[in-house]
Amino acid sequence: MHTVKQLARLSGVSVRTLHYYDQIGLLRPAQVGANGYRYYGRTELLRLQQILLHRELGLPLDAIAAFLEDSGKSRVERLREHRYVLEKRAEQFQALIATVDRTIAELEGGPKVETKKLYSGFSPEKQAGYEAQLVERFGEPMRKEIEASRRHFEKVGPEDIAVRTQELADVETALAGHCRKGTPAGDPALNALLERHRAWVSGMWGKPCPTWRYAGLADLYESHPDFRARYEQLAPGLADYLPAVMRVYAETAAG
Repeated sequence: MHTVKQLARLSGVSVRTLHYYDQIGLLRPAQVGANGYRYYGRTELLRLQQILLHRELGLPLDAIAAFLEDSGKSRVERLREHRYVLEKRAEQFQALIATVDRTIAELEGGPKVETKKLYSGFSPEKQAGYEAQLVERFGEPMRKEIEASRRHFEKVGPEDIAVRTQELADVETALAGHCRKGTPAGDPALNALLERHRAWVSGMWGKPCPTWRYAGLADLYESHPDFRARYEQLAPGLADYLPAVMRVYAETAAG
């Protein structure tokens, strides 16, 4: 049996998060001692592994709870499904790593990368899904704007891509730090970072990003499993924190 502090050290999940999982019924301890300590056994450790795998895949907690309560599948069947998805992701990440390596080599004086290979490893299906979600939210005029943004991005060279990628990484790393510290939405310390983030979005779109569109982008980040998985990898809780602070910033900036 493991105490909540021991399980936190083993899993990398904070004590506060484990308490929250207990509170919402997602991960109950095997028993609670007379001293009020929570104790977790092997069954609970395996269940936590399942929860973390689902979080890595971007599922919200309510969906994870429903999935784990589905008695139609065994734990082995679920693990095999997870393995398949992770294997496909690993293949895509290897392709993306190769794309980044080729671009680095070019920027350091190596051979120029074929234009079509600049985008090897990026998923057209996922991009189409993001675009469809934007059109659904903002209507058919958004389709023309997406096409204009695509034409703009096709003119961006590899050096500019590298600069923009680094800018996004710097901003996201700083925001992840605020998420870990618990900086509340609306705190002035976030404003400059979110302004940089909105400017980055504008640069990628090739046009200004008004505050109401920025708030809509927050909805996409919050609801789409790919974005949720990406942000949770940067910092636990960032998938919910980032959209929240984006919305408050957008509301404040709009006056």
